[in-house]
Amino acid sequence: MRRFRLKWPVLAIFLVAASLIGTSLVHTARAATAPSQIKIGTLYASSGTFAVASQGQYQGLKYWAAGVNKTGGIFVKAYGKKIPVKIIAYDDQSNTSTATTLYNQLITQDKVDVLVADFGSVLTSVAIPLAEEHHMLLVDPTGSGANFFTKKTDYLADVSIPASTVWPIPLAQFILQQKIKRVAVIYDSNDFDASQAETLKSVLAKGGVTPVYYNGVPTTESNYAVLLHTIAAQRPEAVLEFGYAPNDIAFLRDLASSGLHFNMTFTIFPGQLLALLTKNVGAKALAYTYTYPTPPLVRHDVVNLGDNTAQFVKNFTAAMHQAPNFLDAAGYNTGLIVQDMIARAPAFTQLDFHQALMNMSGKTTTVLGDFKINENGAQLGELLPVAQLIPQGQGVKIVVVYPPGKGTGKPIYPAPQH
Repeated sequence: MRRFRLKWPVLAIFLVAASLIGTSLVHTARAATAPSQIKIGTLYASSGTFAVASQGQYQGLKYWAAGVNKTGGIFVKAYGKKIPVKIIAYDDQSNTSTATTLYNQLITQDKVDVLVADFGSVLTSVAIPLAEEHHMLLVDPTGSGANFFTKKTDYLADVSIPASTVWPIPLAQFILQQKIKRVAVIYDSNDFDASQAETLKSVLAKGGVTPVYYNGVPTTESNYAVLLHTIAAQRPEAVLEFGYAPNDIAFLRDLASSGLHFNMTFTIFPGQLLALLTKNVGAKALAYTYTYPTPPLVRHDVVNLGDNTAQFVKNFTAAMHQAPNFLDAAGYNTGLIVQDMIARAPAFTQLDFHQALMNMSGKTTTVLGDFKINENGAQLGELLPVAQLIPQGQGVKIVVVYPPGKGTGKPIYPAPQH
């Protein structure tokens, strides 16, 4: 016992020294094993329902990667140096079964460092459980379905679009402000659209308004002719259609050919893909309708990460030889967030990446506005105003009409017949 007590201080010193040496060796090994490339895995859809939006988002992400690689890559705090980015991408063809297989391949076979979801809630939904299972942070550009964000998680972050539950709050407030009492709502029966319909109904109820028509349809719905006449029978003052771009196109086409007229008509995707909607339904069918305007249709001049709106439009157009839409901006914004995340993370681990995002939250402004996420991964910044599409020449222009103080004009209500 005496000999042990005499040697204990020596043993303690030895253990501390060994610990310090071990820590040094770990850091040395970590530095020595820095990857030659940061592998970012994602999916895109070359065909199917989500193709146009998906390819825009993917194009924006590639644009960001090309730009950052021209500077030597992204600075990786964990390794203390810049490392180039490599995007590994597969085509899911807008199919969730295919997407499931390919997300799994990116995680287990390609062993990507950063996992980025494809466009929208439907194609993001199958990635969430896989990411959780493999303890992989899923960087989610535009999947905003309410059921994604019901619990605290370290493995999901919605980075480029608000959670769908908050989208229609300004829209409902605008309707109440206009003293519109008879509201018809038709929505796709998926979480992205259904959660918007539910939020809208809830906010309207607080203002004493109950929809005179409230009905869900399949996401594959392409014929609204009969539905429109059923809606018209309820004599609504405002008709709101919550769907994806193909739904909006079909709805607006059928409305234009129906001979029906509503004082207010709202659809989602003209504010994201204005050129696509104008091409497919015509400026006349869009005239005086309402939408959620998104960058670059609305501007953010003051940012602290990446380009502001004007710079992004100029630089993207010069590099890609076409003007950007919202999905291009969403892909670019996703790259920016990933870049800053890795530059802040003290260790090259998924949990450190997530904590870096939480540290960025509420302190970061990009081309899409304020970046702010909660502990469930929901994006609460980047709120969407309400805009009306006003005829201008052979096309339409975006006029933000709500909220007060942020608008660029006043609504024309009731909408003129044309």
